[in-house]
Amino acid sequence: MESRKQIKISQIWEKISLGQCPSGTWAFQVKTMSDFLGTIESLADRYAKGILKPSKVVAAHIDQIIKKDSKLGAFQHVFFDEAMEQAISADKALAAGCILGPFHGIPFALKDIYEYQGQICTHGSMAHKGRVSTVTGTVVSRLLAAGGILLGRTKTVEHAFGGWGTNQKMGSPCNPWKADEHHIAGGSSSGSAVATAAGMAVCAIGSDTGGSVRLPAAFCGVTGLKITEGRLECDGIMPLSQTLDTPGPITQTVADSVILFDVMAGRDGKDINSDRRDGLGIYGALIDTVAGLRLGSICDEQRAQCSNAVLASYDHALATLEELGALVSPFYSPFDFGDLANDNGDIIAIEAYFNHGHLYEQADLPMDEDVRMRVLSGKKFPAHSYLKMLQRRRDKGQQFISAMQGFDAILTPTTTCTAPLLSKVDQSISPAHFTRPFNYLGLCGLSVPTGLANDALPVGLQIVARPHDEAMAVRVGNSLEKALPKIGRP
Repeated sequence: MESRKQIKISQIWEKISLGQCPSGTWAFQVKTMSDFLGTIESLADRYAKGILKPSKVVAAHIDQIIKKDSKLGAFQHVFFDEAMEQAISADKALAAGCILGPFHGIPFALKDIYEYQGQICTHGSMAHKGRVSTVTGTVVSRLLAAGGILLGRTKTVEHAFGGWGTNQKMGSPCNPWKADEHHIAGGSSSGSAVATAAGMAVCAIGSDTGGSVRLPAAFCGVTGLKITEGRLECDGIMPLSQTLDTPGPITQTVADSVILFDVMAGRDGKDINSDRRDGLGIYGALIDTVAGLRLGSICDEQRAQCSNAVLASYDHALATLEELGALVSPFYSPFDFGDLANDNGDIIAIEAYFNHGHLYEQADLPMDEDVRMRVLSGKKFPAHSYLKMLQRRRDKGQQFISAMQGFDAILTPTTTCTAPLLSKVDQSISPAHFTRPFNYLGLCGLSVPTGLANDALPVGLQIVARPHDEAMAVRVGNSLEKALPKIGRP
């Protein structure tokens, strides 16, 4: 067995197929699954009341992974024995009244680009199949210090560079809403979204450079929060683009995304619980309504980018917000979204080549050829062009925020279509038409599910707010979440 009891998910299926019990501490059937699968918020409240134990919750999620992941392919590695040991310790601590905060005893999954000393971290690349982390990053340290229980590492697009969620060498997770037909899950945090949507983890950690939290969240019917760049530390996280990378939570609800954001930011658990109870800080945004807010909708030119199914869900969401008292009117961007998305992609490619180009220059390494094409495209830009790009980015960001005057937030579809079949994906096109622009402009954003389309696949709405105004994004998202019917689980 690998260090830190790290088990490849394929080893679990092999043992099960041979009729072998992988571990006596966790290998049992959970009969009443709904009792143990909940949100961060609901589980934390039940832990505090003493009516539920982390060991039962962790065992239930392990059970879900064993049952589902052979088909869905969300996990790269799992840590079942270690997770159960931590859960039993959490049982004892909670029983003794030692509650670290709302994340204490919550089973979560981690995108396979986050370093944790002693664990294998592949960055989604076959070339790093046996690579062991020598450090633990700040975000991971905070999640564990808050009492979070790590179930496993989730699959990612190689080096986190791609919006469809595909990985030629390490496997492409399957969208849980269409598991029999293998629709894409979105990327690059593909496995994190699948694990959360399918009930294999309460929540998961992703990263967002051009939409890599929001895209898979939208395609899989969960919530994804894109944090303002610089608000969370990126040390111990594989860099794709140092200029644009942001860690981010993928959760079942808007309230959970706020809790997980606070945990990732290193806030003390007692302070988080106090603010939750009193509705202070960003938790006040979960109480506030949208009445009187000025919200910008996309213009006809941008609507033309979207499928009819996406537009129908988008328009229904806008109408719902208007019924709640919001004032919705068209927002006319000073820049074309497609141009902004391309500018974002150029910066990513240049910095990706700086970080990982040496691997893709070696034809004999087992690299994903779709990602190789993207990374090597960054080689063509001279230094003066790159510096001009960064200056234009700063200028356009300021101009865009000026154009937002009179609007509290901008609303767009998260994706232009529902999740396509894996076999129909065009790798020369990015699905990030509506997400990349806001990484480029330095804004924050939230994707929330707004329903299921006629093809029974989820649709998401993106709420974009000014830098450092995550409270506005979650205020709108939470109001919409409360008003719309729940889509349930796949």
